[in-house]
Amino acid sequence: MRPFYRTLLTVLALTAMPWGAGAQTLYKSVGADGKVVYSDKPPVTGAVEKTMKLENLPVSVVPGASPAPAKRASAPGDPGGPLVIAAPPSGVVLFTASWCGYCKAAKAYLSQKNIAFRELDVDTPMGKTAFADIGGRSVPLLIAPRQRITGFTAQAYDSAFAARQQ
Repeated sequence: MRPFYRTLLTVLALTAMPWGAGAQTLYKSVGADGKVVYSDKPPVTGAVEKTMKLENLPVSVVPGASPAPAKRASAPGDPGGPLVIAAPPSGVVLFTASWCGYCKAAKAYLSQKNIAFRELDVDTPMGKTAFADIGGRSVPLLIAPRQRITGFTAQAYDSAFAARQQ
């Protein structure tokens, strides 16, 4: 087989392979009790009211950040354990950087929606330590009860906080 055809065949084979899209699907449905349910799996019974694809959200990569293994808390007061961050009653913590445009948009969104949050700047010693403890790599990083959102789009945040607004 000639090199041209071999190369062409290789390129065609590679383009035909299914590659991971890197997107997440979120399903919105109404349960039998009338409550709105958001899930990453389609509902077994009932109809899907809305399907959303959450693509890779825009982020700012933090220079030198690498994912850290999760640490377990040891005895209280032990300096070797992970840093414990006090979150507001809403339980929302937002990791940001002053140079990050997406972070400013995320903060403006949370303020506009009156969602209380604790902001941690990853360029400060405490913010950097907490960011490393949770394995953060890019900002904005929103940590909320049962949620972790890297990046910012209004649609993604709307989906995350939809249940709270009802």
